[in-house]
Amino acid sequence: MINKKRQLEILLQSIPVNPNPKADLEQYSTPATIAADLLWNAHACGDIEGMKVVDLGCGTGIFAIGAALLGAKEAVGVDLDTDAVDLASYQASKMGLDSKTRFISRDIRDFHERADTVIQNPPFGAQKAHKKEADRIFVIKALEIAPVIYSFHMGETEDFVEKFFQSKAGKITQRFYYKFPIPRIYDFHEKEKIEVDVVVFRVEIIN
Repeated sequence: MINKKRQLEILLQSIPVNPNPKADLEQYSTPATIAADLLWNAHACGDIEGMKVVDLGCGTGIFAIGAALLGAKEAVGVDLDTDAVDLASYQASKMGLDSKTRFISRDIRDFHERADTVIQNPPFGAQKAHKKEADRIFVIKALEIAPVIYSFHMGETEDFVEKFFQSKAGKITQRFYYKFPIPRIYDFHEKEKIEVDVVVFRVEIIN
């Protein structure tokens, strides 16, 4: 039984990052420190233990695996990248979480299972002009499938994203702020690492 956030963080650090990230999917791994903090807070809010938790755009599975470690009834990761999904599935099995986790290689727009909670770190849409609204696809899908959502967004878009959630009957109940490190993993990156301000919204659907 995990009873300390640091214990969760240590376990999440064993999850490998995507060895072959794809620029067009804007794949950046969530650091274990940030994932552990958010999961710990979500657990304290009663949004994980005994729940079905879905991670949209799961990558190598840090949120789905973390949710399973914290007592989720079922944790499902969905990602278009088959290699990342295979790695997530392998890691979950290695950690003895086969019975509590599933990983699906699919476009999230084609995923229609209901969940109790969605936790997602969608593409920020910062790299290409035509992808500037990439995170909106995730927001719409999350609102469709779950009554509680935790969603990462660029800090500079906070007001816009809040209004978008509200326009879709989503009530912002909490916000978490992080400095998100982005390492030099793509050819177009000029610096070894930068940090960007991100906000995570906890959203409840208003009936």
